[in-house]
Amino acid sequence: MSLLPFRPLIIFATLAGLALAPLQAQNTDQRIANISARPKVSAALQSLEDMRERNIERLIAITEIPAPPFAEEARAADFAQRLRDIGLTDVTIDSTGNVIARRAGTGKETGALALVAHLDTVFPAGTDVTVRREGNQYFAPGIGDNSQGLVALLALAEVMELHGITTQRDILFVGSVGEEGLGDLRGVRALFAEGGPNISSMIAIDGGGASRLVTTAVGSHRYRVTFSGPGGHSYGAFGRAHPHQALAEAITRFTEAATPITQEGPKATFSVGRIGGGTSINSIPFTSWMEVDMRSANPDKLAALDRVFQNAMAEALEVENARRSANDPLTVEIKSVGRRPAGSNAEDAALVANAMSAIRQLGMQPQQVASSTDANIPLSLGIPAITLGRGGISRNAHAPNESWEDKDTHIALQVLLLTILAETND
Repeated sequence: MSLLPFRPLIIFATLAGLALAPLQAQNTDQRIANISARPKVSAALQSLEDMRERNIERLIAITEIPAPPFAEEARAADFAQRLRDIGLTDVTIDSTGNVIARRAGTGKETGALALVAHLDTVFPAGTDVTVRREGNQYFAPGIGDNSQGLVALLALAEVMELHGITTQRDILFVGSVGEEGLGDLRGVRALFAEGGPNISSMIAIDGGGASRLVTTAVGSHRYRVTFSGPGGHSYGAFGRAHPHQALAEAITRFTEAATPITQEGPKATFSVGRIGGGTSINSIPFTSWMEVDMRSANPDKLAALDRVFQNAMAEALEVENARRSANDPLTVEIKSVGRRPAGSNAEDAALVANAMSAIRQLGMQPQQVASSTDANIPLSLGIPAITLGRGGISRNAHAPNESWEDKDTHIALQVLLLTILAETND
């Protein structure tokens, strides 16, 4: 079993203002060491290493159930049944499509810990998701992101049931929908909406490395912009306002205004991810559209990008309409298609301290990073939330040749288990 003996380490960890005092880190390290030494926990940690082949079977089966954006139902039904087969009895699929399994705690009525892995992939319906194996490496769209996350969640639930591990707080094992693409985190938004379950902290399972710890949420603004006009024949109607030319002007103006914002201070990014429109080579198009993504963990930087974006769209419309010599002017529609909030944990968040100590207990140094995951939603609400790795090595995520390598996968699962137990017991 890859569980190393406890060594008291005094380590400062900082990211976006997060810091652990030496005494706090040392005390949390000792607590994690004590938890890992309990007989039932020690046996569960060993089981996570021993169940490798079982988890590979799960990984292949889950990956080969398509879960394109907004069509996760088949995978959700399968995942719900797998949770029941493990022994969880309170398993439901909510109106948004989330699979939620409650494992009751022994303590008083308090908020639950939500353990979340997303069901959906970025790949459209009809994508071939057949898994191909080469040694310890597995190839298929979505196999790492996030089929392996779902496997990790199932493995954790199974070892807790198998070894009779109890917690004081309830745990919600959740397969969420809408994490990818234009899903806009709709699954976790519903989970934390008014009338949803009482949740006081959350761990998302996403990303690969066992030492990776997401403590800060990268926010994003996403838009679909459509320039529209009368269109016409490329020769006979020449001189009419041209949607593609307006789109090109808009991209150029936005790029020129946004680039300086990204070159200093907190990281901020922008991208025109998709463009389209037009009917033929010899036509003036009647529509031209693009989808734009802006990101930053700093709300002020994100707002600055949004302002120059809005200005660029208005300026491009004005410039192209001024060029026309005939017919009606263009119009522009700017539609928000996604808005992920930024956020971060409190400096003294116990959840962060627990995760860092669990990573150290397994012989690694925590690598704190900022990212955009399901944890964005609770963080924006002031609820402690982190994202931990699903294990193994993921490559080429969101690409048709995506792969996942089974290398020391159990270590990430052990980190998750220790963090869960520290978080759900006083």
